[in-house]
Amino acid sequence: MLTEEVDIYTDYSGGDNEGKDDESAGDRLKLNRIFYDERWSKHRTNTSLDWSKQHPELLLASYNTNEDSPHDPDGVALIWNMKFKKQTPEYVFHCQSAIMSSCFAEFHPNLIVGGTYSGQIVLWDNRVNKRTPIQRTPLSAAAHTHPVYCVNVVGTQNAHNLISVSTDGKMCSWSLDMLAQPQDSMELHFKQSKSVAVTCFSFLSGDVNNFVVGSEECTVYTACRHGSKAGISEGFEGHHGPITGIDCHKVPGQIDFSPYFLTSSFDWTIKLWSIKEQKFLHSFEDNSDYIYDVKWSPTHPALFASADGNGKLDLWNLNNDTEVPTTSITIDNNACLNHVRWHETGSHIAAGDDIGRIHLYDVAETVAAPKGNEWSKFAKTLQEMKQQATEREEEAMSLSTMTSPLR
Repeated sequence: MLTEEVDIYTDYSGGDNEGKDDESAGDRLKLNRIFYDERWSKHRTNTSLDWSKQHPELLLASYNTNEDSPHDPDGVALIWNMKFKKQTPEYVFHCQSAIMSSCFAEFHPNLIVGGTYSGQIVLWDNRVNKRTPIQRTPLSAAAHTHPVYCVNVVGTQNAHNLISVSTDGKMCSWSLDMLAQPQDSMELHFKQSKSVAVTCFSFLSGDVNNFVVGSEECTVYTACRHGSKAGISEGFEGHHGPITGIDCHKVPGQIDFSPYFLTSSFDWTIKLWSIKEQKFLHSFEDNSDYIYDVKWSPTHPALFASADGNGKLDLWNLNNDTEVPTTSITIDNNACLNHVRWHETGSHIAAGDDIGRIHLYDVAETVAAPKGNEWSKFAKTLQEMKQQATEREEEAMSLSTMTSPLR
């Protein structure tokens, strides 16, 4: 006993753990590393994150202007490699305008897309020995004239487009071979009123036509690209601040949850919606700051992550609890977390902050890996939420009739 260097009082019968949580937050979310480059990340805010589908170890991060270095490029995109311990980015790209959104061009492993503050879409190629874009869209009324906060490649190997949406209320569809002009563009209006200032969008699972958008004016909308009802179809009221993040449920399984989506907002709440219901199903109100992003897990049907202005990264498992997160971690330096992005395996999550750092966390298997019954449990959880939402509506209706003046 005296020569042992380990705790000899470990209770292998499990008696020690009775009534205790299995793991601490640090075990569930473990900091793997921080991606930061003194030359290119310093004093820049992270504006978007994207994992490569072709090379899952590569993470793309875009950044806006460094006010302290007026001679440096305004926009920077860095590709980080999770596999190697080297501290520098794999690739550095830049352009003349701050980059507000970026993504790997799916089906084109060498191309990287950026949406800029000026309204241009730029394209970089990692095979070309230069850091500036190989192609860019014109600054004209035919394309975007406001910051582009959303870029995404949708479709299949043989039929895909780059979709971009801006706060000017315009949605453009591009061919990556030719960015001289959009193949298709559409004004996003709701009921013939002014253009919708789109801040974020998400396509429904396995769908290239139907999508949801969040706006500066606090409303969420459903929309579609083609058909007789092209454009915005429905408006969803519920948030009291601009929408910062939106994400449709995409986890495949024995039950289809594709109608469900999450939104985050400056009103300190996250809301869960269904495209089939006008009112939100549930409001998550555990945060005390702006919530900047929300993302469903790619592997667990009831799990999602959110990031807020207090530097708090939360993981919510709705099958465990709908009022408080399953696990929370707060980053140091009083930084604000702007973006979260799950790795496709669900076992890593990247979070970008407003001082140029990307925090890569390992998610414990007990949290990330779903058990076989999670789908049916989640269906039950959603049913309960719908019931509560109906009761909430009825209560609000009866209150309004009680308080309305007698006619």
